[in-house]
Amino acid sequence: MTKLTLFHTAHVHADTFNALAPDAELNHTVREDWLARAQDGIGKALATEVSAAKQAADGPVLCSCTTIGEVAEQAGATRIDWPMMQEAARIGAPVLMAYCLDSTARPSEALLRRAYGDRDPQLTCLKLAQHWPLFEAGKSEDFARALAEDIKVELDQSQFGCVVLAQASMAGAAEVLREVTDVPILASPEIAVRYLLAE
Repeated sequence: MTKLTLFHTAHVHADTFNALAPDAELNHTVREDWLARAQDGIGKALATEVSAAKQAADGPVLCSCTTIGEVAEQAGATRIDWPMMQEAARIGAPVLMAYCLDSTARPSEALLRRAYGDRDPQLTCLKLAQHWPLFEAGKSEDFARALAEDIKVELDQSQFGCVVLAQASMAGAAEVLREVTDVPILASPEIAVRYLLAE
């Protein structure tokens, strides 16, 4: 049985991954305070905590939080969105990247551009912060539908090679969008699980 440790900043992600990998042994570490503390930048104390948690883990570690993904990667963890960004690069430009939190935008864009290398992803960023309170209130279905509606409007106006849902919390919108568009909708949890379980 595959053993995997996951770092989350919201409890809801544990259920998501349990459903995606029912045959894997998953150890969930949930630290909501990490995301709260990272909103104004990641300080040395937080980076040290993340690194210590990685070193204490038994086996591979996946970080499901985009905001702290960079420091988790530096500590040796896999960033949840790295396999997704590689998939986006395989599909090709132009890319529509949807996100809610400003703290997600910069690391997500940097990771996408790293995956594309010397090529131009022809990136369009779509900020959907107005829907984040739905996620915080635990209204996951309403959150997914609201995201999907706004992303569909963007898809109707321009042509894209794929859509990148920059935050793991946005994955529910993928199912909604796949019913109304043929454009590939990339959600990081499912892609990351396939990647790690295949190793």
